[in-house]
Amino acid sequence: MSRLAHPERHRVSRIGWLRAAVLGANDGLVSTASLVVGVAAADGTRGGILIAGVAGLVAGAMSMAAGEYVSVSSQSDTEKADLARETAELAGDREAEVAELAGIYAARGVEPDLARQVALQLMAKDALGAHARDELGISEITTARPIQAAMASALTFALGAIPPLILVMAAPPEGLIIWVGLATLAGLMGLGALGAMAGGADIPRSVLRVAFWGAVAMAATAGVGRLFGPIV
Repeated sequence: MSRLAHPERHRVSRIGWLRAAVLGANDGLVSTASLVVGVAAADGTRGGILIAGVAGLVAGAMSMAAGEYVSVSSQSDTEKADLARETAELAGDREAEVAELAGIYAARGVEPDLARQVALQLMAKDALGAHARDELGISEITTARPIQAAMASALTFALGAIPPLILVMAAPPEGLIIWVGLATLAGLMGLGALGAMAGGADIPRSVLRVAFWGAVAMAATAGVGRLFGPIV
Protein backbone atom coordinates (compact mmCIF):
# COMPACT_ATOMS: atom_id res chain seq x y z
CA MET A 1 0.00 0.00 0.00
CA SER A 2 1.49 3.33 -1.03
CA ARG A 3 1.68 6.22 1.39
CA LEU A 4 -0.02 9.41 0.26
CA ALA A 5 1.62 11.60 2.87
CA HIS A 6 5.23 12.70 2.46
CA PRO A 7 6.79 12.02 5.88
CA GLU A 8 10.21 13.58 5.29
CA ARG A 9 11.06 16.86 6.97
CA HIS A 10 13.78 18.93 5.36
CA ARG A 11 15.89 21.53 7.11
CA VAL A 12 15.35 24.13 4.39
CA SER A 13 11.93 24.84 5.93
CA ARG A 14 13.77 26.37 8.89
CA ILE A 15 15.99 28.68 6.89
CA GLY A 16 13.97 31.87 7.43
CA TRP A 17 13.76 31.92 11.21
CA LEU A 18 16.98 29.95 11.72
CA ARG A 19 19.11 32.50 9.90
CA ALA A 20 17.62 35.39 11.87
CA ALA A 21 17.80 33.55 15.20
CA VAL A 22 21.42 32.43 14.84
CA LEU A 23 22.49 35.86 13.61
CA GLY A 24 20.67 37.58 16.47
CA ALA A 25 22.05 35.35 19.23
CA ASN A 26 25.62 35.52 17.92
CA ASP A 27 25.47 39.26 17.45
CA GLY A 28 23.96 39.81 20.89
CA LEU A 29 26.65 37.74 22.58
CA VAL A 30 29.58 39.13 20.61
CA SER A 31 28.46 42.77 20.62
CA THR A 32 27.64 42.93 24.31
CA ALA A 33 30.70 40.95 25.39
CA SER A 34 32.94 43.11 23.20
CA LEU A 35 31.39 46.28 24.64
CA VAL A 36 31.84 45.00 28.17
CA VAL A 37 35.45 43.98 27.53
CA GLY A 38 36.24 47.32 25.88
CA VAL A 39 34.85 49.38 28.77
CA ALA A 40 36.50 47.09 31.33
CA ALA A 41 39.85 47.44 29.54
CA ALA A 42 39.47 51.21 29.85
CA ASP A 43 39.31 50.74 33.67
CA GLY A 44 35.59 51.38 33.85
CA THR A 45 33.73 50.76 37.10
CA ARG A 46 31.38 47.79 37.47
CA GLY A 47 28.39 50.17 37.37
CA GLY A 48 29.63 51.91 34.26
CA ILE A 49 30.33 48.61 32.51
CA LEU A 50 26.86 47.33 33.38
CA ILE A 51 25.14 50.50 32.13
CA ALA A 52 27.10 50.32 28.87
CA GLY A 53 26.16 46.65 28.48
CA VAL A 54 22.44 47.19 29.11
CA ALA A 55 22.40 50.15 26.72
CA GLY A 56 24.12 47.98 24.13
CA LEU A 57 21.52 45.25 24.63
CA VAL A 58 18.58 47.60 24.08
CA ALA A 59 20.15 49.45 21.16
CA GLY A 60 21.35 46.27 19.52
CA ALA A 61 18.02 44.46 19.82
CA MET A 62 16.14 47.41 18.32
CA SER A 63 18.73 47.80 15.58
CA MET A 64 18.58 44.11 14.70
CA ALA A 65 14.78 44.15 14.59
CA ALA A 66 14.66 47.26 12.42
CA GLY A 67 17.41 46.03 10.12
CA GLU A 68 15.85 42.60 9.63
CA TYR A 69 12.41 44.08 9.07
CA VAL A 70 13.62 46.55 6.45
CA SER A 71 15.82 43.98 4.71
CA VAL A 72 13.25 41.20 4.60
CA SER A 73 10.48 43.68 3.70
CA SER A 74 12.49 44.66 0.64
CA GLN A 75 12.67 41.00 -0.34
CA SER A 76 8.93 40.65 0.26
CA ASP A 77 8.18 43.72 -1.87
CA THR A 78 10.25 42.28 -4.70
CA GLU A 79 8.42 38.96 -4.46
CA LYS A 80 5.04 40.72 -4.54
CA ALA A 81 6.06 42.78 -7.54
CA ASP A 82 7.20 39.66 -9.41
CA LEU A 83 3.96 37.85 -8.58
CA ALA A 84 1.89 40.83 -9.76
CA ARG A 85 3.83 40.89 -13.02
CA GLU A 86 3.35 37.16 -13.43
CA THR A 87 -0.39 37.49 -12.78
CA ALA A 88 -0.65 40.09 -15.54
CA GLU A 89 1.31 37.89 -17.94
CA LEU A 90 -0.97 34.92 -17.21
CA ALA A 91 -4.02 37.05 -17.91
CA GLY A 92 -2.52 38.52 -21.09
CA ASP A 93 -1.10 35.47 -22.87
CA ARG A 94 -1.75 32.19 -21.10
CA GLU A 95 -0.48 30.05 -23.98
CA ALA A 96 2.90 31.76 -23.85
CA GLU A 97 3.05 31.07 -20.13
CA VAL A 98 2.24 27.40 -20.73
CA ALA A 99 5.09 27.22 -23.24
CA GLU A 100 7.42 28.99 -20.84
CA LEU A 101 6.65 26.59 -17.99
CA ALA A 102 6.92 23.58 -20.29
CA GLY A 103 10.29 24.84 -21.46
CA ILE A 104 11.50 24.97 -17.87
CA TYR A 105 10.54 21.34 -17.31
CA ALA A 106 12.02 20.28 -20.64
CA ALA A 107 15.29 21.97 -19.71
CA ARG A 108 15.37 19.84 -16.57
CA GLY A 109 15.15 16.67 -18.63
CA VAL A 110 11.43 16.04 -19.10
CA GLU A 111 10.37 14.93 -22.60
CA PRO A 112 8.83 17.97 -24.39
CA ASP A 113 5.34 16.54 -24.91
CA LEU A 114 5.20 15.34 -21.31
CA ALA A 115 6.57 18.69 -20.12
CA ARG A 116 3.66 20.45 -21.82
CA GLN A 117 1.16 18.07 -20.24
CA VAL A 118 2.67 18.68 -16.81
CA ALA A 119 2.56 22.43 -17.35
CA LEU A 120 -1.08 22.33 -18.41
CA GLN A 121 -2.12 20.19 -15.45
CA LEU A 122 -0.24 22.26 -12.90
CA MET A 123 -1.58 25.51 -14.32
CA ALA A 124 -5.10 24.13 -14.33
CA LYS A 125 -4.85 23.70 -10.57
CA ASP A 126 -2.77 26.78 -9.63
CA ALA A 127 -1.21 28.68 -12.50
CA LEU A 128 0.35 31.44 -10.41
CA GLY A 129 1.67 28.98 -7.83
CA ALA A 130 3.30 26.84 -10.53
CA HIS A 131 5.04 29.83 -12.10
CA ALA A 132 6.02 31.30 -8.74
CA ARG A 133 7.65 28.04 -7.69
CA ASP A 134 9.31 26.91 -10.92
CA GLU A 135 9.94 30.19 -12.76
CA LEU A 136 10.54 32.66 -9.93
CA GLY A 137 11.77 30.32 -7.19
CA ILE A 138 9.18 31.57 -4.69
CA SER A 139 7.50 29.02 -2.42
CA GLU A 140 5.80 28.83 0.96
CA ILE A 141 9.05 27.59 2.51
CA THR A 142 11.33 30.36 1.27
CA THR A 143 8.94 33.32 1.12
CA ALA A 144 10.00 36.41 3.04
CA ARG A 145 8.39 37.01 6.47
CA PRO A 146 9.54 40.43 7.78
CA ILE A 147 7.80 40.40 11.17
CA GLN A 148 8.96 36.87 11.97
CA ALA A 149 12.55 37.75 11.08
CA ALA A 150 12.48 41.01 13.08
CA MET A 151 11.04 39.39 16.20
CA ALA A 152 13.44 36.44 16.04
CA SER A 153 16.44 38.75 15.65
CA ALA A 154 15.46 41.09 18.50
CA LEU A 155 14.60 38.30 20.93
CA THR A 156 17.68 36.21 20.24
CA PHE A 157 19.94 39.28 20.35
CA ALA A 158 18.61 40.07 23.82
CA LEU A 159 19.04 36.47 24.96
CA GLY A 160 22.59 36.41 23.63
CA ALA A 161 23.41 39.67 25.40
CA ILE A 162 22.26 38.51 28.85
CA PRO A 163 25.18 36.16 29.81
CA PRO A 164 27.90 38.86 29.59
CA LEU A 165 25.77 41.15 31.75
CA ILE A 166 25.34 38.44 34.36
CA LEU A 167 29.10 37.96 34.43
CA VAL A 168 29.61 41.70 34.93
CA MET A 169 27.56 41.46 38.11
CA ALA A 170 29.00 38.15 39.33
CA ALA A 171 32.66 37.98 38.28
CA PRO A 172 35.45 39.54 40.37
CA PRO A 173 36.57 42.92 38.96
CA GLU A 174 40.21 41.92 38.55
CA GLY A 175 39.32 38.94 36.34
CA LEU A 176 36.30 40.37 34.55
CA ILE A 177 37.84 40.50 31.10
CA ILE A 178 39.08 36.90 31.29
CA TRP A 179 35.77 35.59 32.64
CA VAL A 180 33.71 37.39 30.00
CA GLY A 181 36.08 36.39 27.22
CA LEU A 182 36.16 32.70 28.07
CA ALA A 183 32.42 32.48 28.73
CA THR A 184 31.66 34.28 25.47
CA LEU A 185 33.87 31.96 23.46
CA ALA A 186 32.20 28.96 25.09
CA GLY A 187 28.78 30.41 24.32
CA LEU A 188 29.71 31.13 20.73
CA MET A 189 30.97 27.61 20.25
CA GLY A 190 27.71 26.26 21.64
CA LEU A 191 25.65 28.50 19.36
CA GLY A 192 27.77 27.48 16.40
CA ALA A 193 27.20 23.82 17.17
CA LEU A 194 23.45 24.27 17.66
CA GLY A 195 23.10 26.26 14.45
CA ALA A 196 25.07 23.65 12.52
CA MET A 197 22.99 20.78 13.91
CA ALA A 198 19.71 22.56 13.17
CA GLY A 199 20.78 23.42 9.65
CA GLY A 200 22.65 20.19 8.88
CA ALA A 201 25.98 21.98 8.40
CA ASP A 202 29.49 20.90 9.37
CA ILE A 203 29.74 21.35 13.17
CA PRO A 204 33.52 21.82 13.67
CA ARG A 205 33.71 24.39 10.89
CA SER A 206 30.77 26.37 12.29
CA VAL A 207 32.19 26.27 15.82
CA LEU A 208 35.64 27.45 14.75
CA ARG A 209 34.19 30.17 12.55
CA VAL A 210 32.09 31.84 15.23
CA ALA A 211 34.75 31.41 17.93
CA PHE A 212 37.45 32.97 15.75
CA TRP A 213 35.47 36.06 14.83
CA GLY A 214 34.20 36.46 18.36
CA ALA A 215 37.76 36.42 19.67
CA VAL A 216 38.80 38.97 17.05
CA ALA A 217 35.93 41.30 18.01
CA MET A 218 36.71 41.15 21.74
CA ALA A 219 40.44 41.61 21.16
CA ALA A 220 39.78 44.65 19.00
CA THR A 221 37.51 46.37 21.52
CA ALA A 222 39.85 45.49 24.39
CA GLY A 223 42.69 47.11 22.46
CA VAL A 224 40.64 50.24 21.85
CA GLY A 225 39.64 50.45 25.49
CA ARG A 226 43.22 49.95 26.68
CA LEU A 227 44.54 52.53 24.22
CA PHE A 228 42.03 55.32 24.68
CA GLY A 229 40.86 54.65 28.24
CA PRO A 230 43.64 56.62 29.95
CA ILE A 231 43.17 59.51 27.49
CA VAL A 232 39.44 59.78 28.10
